Amino acid sequence: MAYRIGADWTISLTQLEEALDSYRFVECSPSQDKSVGWAEPRGQAHGPLVESVGGQWILKLQIETKAVPGSVVRRKADERIQEIEATTGRKPGKKESREIREDIVHTLLPLAFSKQSQVMVWIDMTSRLLLTDAASQGKSDEVITALVRVLDGLPLTLLQTTVSAQSAMSQWLLTENEDDLPPAFSVERECVLKSTNEDQAVVKFTRHLLATDEVRKHVMEGKLPTQLALSWEGKASFVLTETLVLKKVTYLDGVMEDAGGDDDKFDADVMLSTGTLGPLLADLIDALGGEMCFITTPGASTPTSATASAKPSAAPKGEASSEDLSDSPFV
Repeated sequence: MAYRIGADWTISLTQLEEALDSYRFVECSPSQDKSVGWAEPRGQAHGPLVESVGGQWILKLQIETKAVPGSVVRRKADERIQEIEATTGRKPGKKESREIREDIVHTLLPLAFSKQSQVMVWIDMTSRLLLTDAASQGKSDEVITALVRVLDGLPLTLLQTTVSAQSAMSQWLLTENEDDLPPAFSVERECVLKSTNEDQAVVKFTRHLLATDEVRKHVMEGKLPTQLALSWEGKASFVLTETLVLKKVTYLDGVMEDAGGDDDKFDADVMLSTGTLGPLLADLIDALGGEMCFITTPGASTPTSATASAKPSAAPKGEASSEDLSDSPFV
C-alpha cells in the first residue's frame, strides 16, 4: 500500500532512528496478549532500526500476539460457574461471569503460544512516498498508527489516482486492441470479477486468456474487476486490486541477474525491490490518469481538482511489494 508524504515534512536518518528507538519492539510479558514495536530490518539484535540502502530507508514493524482459545475459556468458565452454584446456591450474574472469563484468560495467557508477524516499510524521501507490504488494510493502518505515534506531525495520505483502478481495469478487459492498453503493461491470465447486483456473484479466471468475448460479456453485464494480473516491461508481474494495492509481485526472468553480485543479500534485495517498484509504480500512476493531489495536514486531507504525475525516484534496479508478509521483497 502506498502513501504520499506531505511536501513540507522533513526528517533526517538520525532523527528517525532516535524516534523509532523510543518504541522498540519488546516481546510480550507473560500476562500480555499483544506487543507492537519497531525491530531491526536485518534481523540482527541491537542493530539499527532504519536501514539506508541506495538512499532508500527500510523499517520493520514487529507484531506479537498471544491468544487463549475461546472454547477453553468457555469450558473453564462454565466449570467455575457450576462450582459457584453448587457451593453457594446462586448463579453468577452477567458482570461476575464476564469477570470470571477475564480472570481465566489472564491465568492462561502465560501458557499460550505467541505468534509473530512483520510489516516492512519503505520510505523514499526523494519522491515523498511511503509503502508498506501489509497483507491487509488493517495491518497497514497499524503501521501508520505506530509511525504517527513516534513521528509527531507526520502527514500521510493514501495514494489516489484520477482514474480509479477498477474503472481502468474494466476498460483494459473490454478492449479488443492490445495497442489500447497502457504502455509498459500487459494483461495476464488471472482476474476476479464481482457483480454489483444484490447477488454479488463472483467469477474467477485463473490461467485463462482474458482477451475473449466471454470476459467482455461479464464486464458489460456489470461485473467489475476486483483483481487483475498484469506484467510490467517483462520485468515483474503482479495482481492489481480495485483499491490500488499490488499483490503477488514476482520477478520475471532476467531481473534477478540485474541485482548484481552483492554479497549482502539484504542490500541486494532492497536495491532490486525498490529499483523496480519505483518506476513500475510511476508508470501505473500515469496509466491511471496521474495522481490526485491533496492539501495535506497531519491527520486530515482535502482533495483538490489538480492532478500530478508521480515519478518515484529509482534506486538501483529492483522490485516490489508482497501479499504475504513472510515473503517480503525487502528481506
